[in-house]
Amino acid sequence: MQPPKDQHQKAGATPGGSPADNRDVPSRLAALFQWVPIRSLAPRHRPRIADHLLALEPHDRYLRFGYPASDEQVRKYADTLNFERDEVFGIFNRRLQLIAMAHLAYTQEPPLPNHPAMAEFGVSVASSARGKGYGARLFDHAVMHARNRDIDTLFIHALSENTAMLKIARKAGAKVERDGTESQAFLKLPEDTLATQMSEVIEEHAAEMNYRLKVHARRFDALLDAVAEVKAAIGAKSRAGLE
Repeated sequence: MQPPKDQHQKAGATPGGSPADNRDVPSRLAALFQWVPIRSLAPRHRPRIADHLLALEPHDRYLRFGYPASDEQVRKYADTLNFERDEVFGIFNRRLQLIAMAHLAYTQEPPLPNHPAMAEFGVSVASSARGKGYGARLFDHAVMHARNRDIDTLFIHALSENTAMLKIARKAGAKVERDGTESQAFLKLPEDTLATQMSEVIEEHAAEMNYRLKVHARRFDALLDAVAEVKAAIGAKSRAGLE
């Protein structure tokens, strides 16, 4: 899905990562073995998005939205995500639970002449999945995705106390502007290349295959559980008949 470049929806921010466009060969090989499947999300994923955000600890939810969002406000956010306009990415665990997600929101008004096309990045990671670099992977993925859509600048709107996110933005080369309790980071993006275009296609297909494998594995586990329950029930009846 390639969204228009002239629309915008605000996206919050919690810890993410930095693009790695000029890795040397050893780093590229290491990254290959540390690959994390990132899947594009669709309207049917709204319930899982809501569950993920509602499960965030109060302070993490505060950092994600920039204010102490209530359950009702979180549900409204999930219900009003515009998948036709913006991009939403997610990482699922083996139980098909959404453990990390990112929102790449595109500018809403048509850009002025010589005005850069911009997109805003927001990310959240479940507390149980912290320390695995998922936020950084989502950031890299969003950078690649934005570059491939001729986005000139990626920006992050975060609370000034969200030092983790701002540190990542600075590491990526972003210019950070602080205004009291809030900060904005602007990251100039290079143009897309054949490598970024091919990487996106390959990663999306691989992530989709990974998700399907997890779905089949869950179904197989459920079948095994059902067989075990039937065997247990038969065994119980047999023992009762012998008594």
